[in-house]
Amino acid sequence: MKLLLKVLFLLFMTIFSTKSFSQKMVEYYEPTKNDSIRIGIGENDFLPFIQKGYTLMLPENKNIKGVLIFLEDSKYDKKNNSAKQLYTQASEKDFAVLSVSTKIPLDFYFSKSSMISTHKLIQEVFDKYQLPNNNIFFLGASLVGHRAMRYIKFVKENDFKFRLQIKGIVICNFTMDFTRKWYQHKRDIRINRINLWEPKFINYLLETNLKGTPKTNPENYYNFSSYSYFDEKNENIKIYKDYAVLAYIEPAIKYKLTKQLRTLYENNSTDIVGFLAELELAGNKNIELIVLQPEDNLSEIKNTQSTWDAINKDLLMDWVQKQVEK
Repeated sequence: MKLLLKVLFLLFMTIFSTKSFSQKMVEYYEPTKNDSIRIGIGENDFLPFIQKGYTLMLPENKNIKGVLIFLEDSKYDKKNNSAKQLYTQASEKDFAVLSVSTKIPLDFYFSKSSMISTHKLIQEVFDKYQLPNNNIFFLGASLVGHRAMRYIKFVKENDFKFRLQIKGIVICNFTMDFTRKWYQHKRDIRINRINLWEPKFINYLLETNLKGTPKTNPENYYNFSSYSYFDEKNENIKIYKDYAVLAYIEPAIKYKLTKQLRTLYENNSTDIVGFLAELELAGNKNIELIVLQPEDNLSEIKNTQSTWDAINKDLLMDWVQKQVEK
């Protein structure tokens, strides 16, 4: 009996000593458009539209200190999959978390309409829920991160009354140099040693939306890229030079060599390191690089999403908090 009481007491203390953070979830998505978009030259190369809308996590009964924003698809990789991984840590630090989706599946933000749609949704959420327009951070891996960079550039280059007061960007293992990416996929297709759906899909979109290849229309590729090794001017760097930047990379060199026969050049880490170097040359001293080692990510599959999944979210939020305190 004494042993049972002791176990129950320890269980009681464990439950009530654990931090718990009350959260309020708000979700709004429009009905899916009954149509699809072309993603290749084949007769079946179409993807159906997804739901346009947003999900907002609000820490209840707290003064919100800032907002973390993810530009995630409403369907791909499960709705708000990346943002959900930060809900607890964000709530603890008094941050709201907002995920915004356009109707375009796997949206690369080629079109102004996608970025305008995102901008209007963000403004609607900030107005409706009276979110503080300070301490704003964009985060994400893969297309989520790429969209953040495109959106920031788009807003800076246009005359909008509503503008987010962005404090920092958390970038994770995504393509920044689409000239490099195009050549990577041309090599993938040539050697034909992996599933070619993604290389063909992305190169089709690039060539269609950027009006050619890096050989025939290099300036469009430079403009679309946050950073490009091939662009001697790298004009886009100045857009991000005043933000705090935390970057995560996972080179996974051995995995990519053995599983995909990819070289060091066919690696998103190349882009991100180059981007950070150019930022520092532009005068940004508030950058930090974290390199995930094999022991940091035990997933058998190495991709952009698995890199994000493996990140220590507590340390990430500690970095965010430090930026707020500066």
